[in-house]
Amino acid sequence: MTINLLDNNVCKESSEFKKISEMYKDTDKNVLKYKNSLLINGDALDKNTFDKEVFDLVITSPPYNVDIKYNSHQDDLTYEEYLNFSEKWMSNCFYWTKSQGRFCLNIPLDKNKGGQKSVGADLTILAQKIGWKYHSTIIWNEGNISRRTAWGSWLSATAPYVIAPVELIVVLYKDEWKKTNGSKVSDITKKEFMEWTNGLWTFNGESKKRIGHPAPFPIELPYRCIKLFSFIDDVVFDPFTGSGTTLIAANNTNRYSVGLEIDLKYCKLAKQRIINETGMLL
Repeated sequence: MTINLLDNNVCKESSEFKKISEMYKDTDKNVLKYKNSLLINGDALDKNTFDKEVFDLVITSPPYNVDIKYNSHQDDLTYEEYLNFSEKWMSNCFYWTKSQGRFCLNIPLDKNKGGQKSVGADLTILAQKIGWKYHSTIIWNEGNISRRTAWGSWLSATAPYVIAPVELIVVLYKDEWKKTNGSKVSDITKKEFMEWTNGLWTFNGESKKRIGHPAPFPIELPYRCIKLFSFIDDVVFDPFTGSGTTLIAANNTNRYSVGLEIDLKYCKLAKQRIINETGMLL
């Protein structure tokens, strides 16, 4: 089954964005090209998807391996399989990212489903093994304590579970932290800069029901990362596009964006959101 996602309503393109757009112009892949966004129905595990060093900023929230019922991804791998999967896609992102590129990785602090695992620490170490350099970690206080169902030994020291209702945004970079390439034009306000350089961010998560995706993240997350860590006209990339949130935030902040999404149903969802929400004030 195929769908026609191609749309030629495009603004002036950066050289990297234009190159990628041309690469997929005449392929049989499902592609949406709308304004400054390019959405490709493809797999983040395929290294040949893009050429080397084309992206300025990677922002993503990958599968957490907590048995979410995705259409096209098995989310209940063994932990070793999950780490192998993570190494493959993070290695590809490293290859595709420019020398001064940044990487904002939204992941859980830890998990207890299927056994306690230090996911945040393990993926941060794995990213550095690949070659990413560590800069900092932002704590996202999602405040969603209502989803908690596991207490361990209730009112007893026998075996209680300690669960922090937060997630991480690990900030990494490729070769150099100081950014001297690109337009060098920032659009962040003084108030935003002062608030967001405080590494504790508090805002609500996104509703699965409202978006129609099993694991959406709120647009506030990529919006902040884009304005804080990239210049206007930079190319932002999300290897797990999902419902299209990163691409919408990039379009609405005058950046170019490229997204990969392996599932055709989610591509359709992201396509509609991008068309409907691009140009809206955040």
